Amino acid sequence: QVRLVESGGGSVQAGGSLRLSCVASGYSTGCKYDIMWYRESTGKDDEFVSMIDSDGVTTYADSVKDRFTISQDNAKNTVYLQMSSLKADDTAMYTCRSISRGSGCGAAVGRVAWGQGTQVTVSS
Repeated sequence: QVRLVESGGGSVQAGGSLRLSCVASGYSTGCKYDIMWYRESTGKDDEFVSMIDSDGVTTYADSVKDRFTISQDNAKNTVYLQMSSLKADDTAMYTCRSISRGSGCGAAVGRVAWGQGTQVTVSS
């Protein structure tokens, strides 16, 4: 059972930076995992932010491209989301999610796990 724990949220002024962390545990040997960051704020739908797949390929939403950087430390089973030039619109609960893929996952292929989230509040 994959477990994800996010941290690093907080309150910052517009233009500031934060680094979110997503620590994973319970990975199965031989299984690959893609990690995604999503965010949800009041009155808005759940929004994709960024993804890093098991090969290290990264994807970003247009709204955060050139401001956010996703990276991973495989030795620590941790994915980071470095957020810079923050705007009030970035205020949200940020959650990380994993999806397992590859034949090494067996019956668990395609299984999604997500954490509790970390709140980011940007004041203008």
